[in-house]
Amino acid sequence: MEECCGTKPKKEHNHEGHDHSDHDHSHSNSKLGLIISLVIFFSGLILDFWIKADWFTENVWLRFSWYFVSYVLVAFSVFKDAFQLAKSFDFFNEFSLMGIATIGAFAIGEFPEGVAVMLFYTIGEMFQESAVNKAKNNIKALLDVRPKEATVFRNNKWETIVPNEVKVGEKIQIKVGEKIPLDGILISEKGSLDTSALTGESKPSSIKKSETVLAGMLNLDQVIEVETTKLFENSSIVRILEMVQEASSRKAKTELFIRKFAKIYTPIVFVLALLITFIPYFFVNDYIFRDWLYRGLVFLVISCPCALVISIPLGYFGGIGASSRNGILFKGSNFLDLIANVTTVVMDKTGTLTKGVFKVQKVVTNDISESEFLSILSSVESHSTHPIAKAISQFHPSNQNPESVEEISGKGIKAVISQKQILAGNTQLLKSFNINYPSELDQIVETTVVLAIDNQYKGYVVISDEVKEDSELAIKNLKNAGVKTMMLSGDKDALTQNIAQKLGIDSAFGGLLPEGKVGKLQNLKNNPKEVVAFVGDGINDAPVLALSDVGIAMGGLGSDVAIETADVIIQTDQPSKISTAIKIGKATKKIVYQNIALAFGVKIIVLILGAGGLANMWEAVFADVGVALLAILNAVRIQNMKFVN
Repeated sequence: MEECCGTKPKKEHNHEGHDHSDHDHSHSNSKLGLIISLVIFFSGLILDFWIKADWFTENVWLRFSWYFVSYVLVAFSVFKDAFQLAKSFDFFNEFSLMGIATIGAFAIGEFPEGVAVMLFYTIGEMFQESAVNKAKNNIKALLDVRPKEATVFRNNKWETIVPNEVKVGEKIQIKVGEKIPLDGILISEKGSLDTSALTGESKPSSIKKSETVLAGMLNLDQVIEVETTKLFENSSIVRILEMVQEASSRKAKTELFIRKFAKIYTPIVFVLALLITFIPYFFVNDYIFRDWLYRGLVFLVISCPCALVISIPLGYFGGIGASSRNGILFKGSNFLDLIANVTTVVMDKTGTLTKGVFKVQKVVTNDISESEFLSILSSVESHSTHPIAKAISQFHPSNQNPESVEEISGKGIKAVISQKQILAGNTQLLKSFNINYPSELDQIVETTVVLAIDNQYKGYVVISDEVKEDSELAIKNLKNAGVKTMMLSGDKDALTQNIAQKLGIDSAFGGLLPEGKVGKLQNLKNNPKEVVAFVGDGINDAPVLALSDVGIAMGGLGSDVAIETADVIIQTDQPSKISTAIKIGKATKKIVYQNIALAFGVKIIVLILGAGGLANMWEAVFADVGVALLAILNAVRIQNMKFVN
C-alpha cells in the first residue's frame, strides 16, 4: 500500500519475527528464473520417467547437475531468507524447514522431489503475491484519489501549487473533472460532486453554498470555489488512507494465535523429524537409514506452516478490501472478527437513523414578540455546533452577541445578553433552574427548544428531523441476521419511542444525557454473552463508541471525534451498511476458519501417512504447497463477493 499512502508499508503477515511482505523472496524479479527452472525440471522428468534415456538416468553426476541447476534458480531466495532470519536467532521457520528437507532429498538421490518442493513453493508464493496485490489494488483504486495539485487564489491571481502547501482559510478553485484537493466549505452557489471515492456511493451529490466538501470528491458540472477548513495532512482522504493502511497492523486473535502456534509448532516438527529418522534404529530389525531419513524429510516438508501463515492474514486483508469497496472502513482485522459476533446493535438517533437536517416548523411565544424571541434564541444557538442549533440560527440570523455562553451537557445553553440571563434548550434545562412552563410542552412529540429570560418562560420552537430512507431497511436486515436493536437518544422519550415504533426497533430510550447512554450500554455489557456494537455520529457519542465492543461511526456527516474513536467507519452515512459490515465480518471469519480446517486436516492426514512411510515427497509437496494454493484461492474469494442488502 505504499504506492497509495506514500509511507513505509505496515507489516501484513508477520510470522513471529519475520514478515512475508518484507521478504518478498525476489519473486517479482525472478519470473524468468522460474520459467527456466520449470523447463529444466520437466525436461528432466521426461528423460527420467517417460523416455527413460540411459545416458541421463545412469549418469548420476549429469542427472544431479541437471536438477541442481533447476533447484538453485528457485531455492536461492529461500536460503537467503533463512539466513537473514538466522542472523536474528530465528532458526525454526518455513524457510529452514524446506532448506533442510530439500538438501536431504538431494543427499539421498531424490533430486526431482527436492526440486519440486522449492519449485511449487515459489509458484505458491507468486500466487500469494498476486492475491495480496489484487487486494491492495482494490483498496488503492477506491482510495488513491488524492489530487496532485491545487489552484489557490494568491496575490490577486490563481496559482497552481501542491495541496500540502495550501493554508486553512485560503480560496481554491476546482474545474470540471478535477478532484477537490482539501476539505472545505463551498463558496460557489452550488455544485454537483461525485463522492464515490470516499463513500462507495455512485449517485452524484448536490452541494449548496456554505456546505462542507471533502478532499477526493470529483467536481462534475461547473467550476466551483471552496474555502479550505483543514490542512492537506488533516483532510478526510488522507485520514482514510492512513486508517486503511493501519488496519493491516491491528491483528485478529486468530492471526495472533496462528503466529504463536507456528513459533512453537516449527521446532516441535524438527524434533519429530529427527525422532522418525533415528528412533526406529532401536526397534526395527531391518532398519535402513536412507528409508527412515526419507520419511523424516517428507515429514518436514509436510509440516511446513505456509498455508496458515500466508492464507489467514490474506483472508483478513481481503475482508478489509471488500469492506472498503462497500464504503466501510475497518480499523483492524480484529474488528472484522468482533463484528461477526455482534448480538446487539445500539444506535444513536440524530444523524444515524435520521438525516440530522432540522427545520423550524412552529414558533410559539409568551409575552414577547416573535421577532425579538427568535433574535435572542438565534444569537444564543449560533454558539453551538448541534444540528438543532444550526437550524435555528439559519432560520432567523441574529446580530446580537452574548456577553457569555455556557453549554450545559445534554440540556442546552446558558448565556448573558444585555445583562439578562438567557436559557435555551430542552425542558430539562428549565426544570434544573426551577422555571415553570406550560405542561403541554411535555406532550409534544417533536423536538422543542424552549427559551427563558431571567428565569421567566418566553416560548418555544418546534423542530423536526427526517428519518433516513434506508433506516427501516437497516433494522429489517439486522433482525433477519438475528441481531437485536436498541436506540438511545437525548431527545424526548415520546419522540424516541415514536420513531422506534415506526422503524421496528426492539427497544428505545429517550431523554438521555451522554452519561445516561454510557449507563445503558454498560448494563448491556454486564451480560458476558452480549457483544455490543454502538453506532453514532456526534461528539457526545464518543464515550459510548469507546465503551462498546465495536464502535461504528457515521463518517460522512460524523464529527472528527466520533470518527477517531470508532473502530468501524461507514462513509456513506447509510445505516443499512451496518448489516453489510456484519456480513463481511462473517464471510471473512468463515473463510479464515475454512483455511485453518483445510490446512490442519490435510496436513494431519499426510503427516501420519508420511511417518508411516505411506506418503512420499510428492504427497508432501501437495500437503504443503497444494494446500497453500487452495487456501490462497479460497481467501481471494471474498474480494469478489457481492454484499447486497
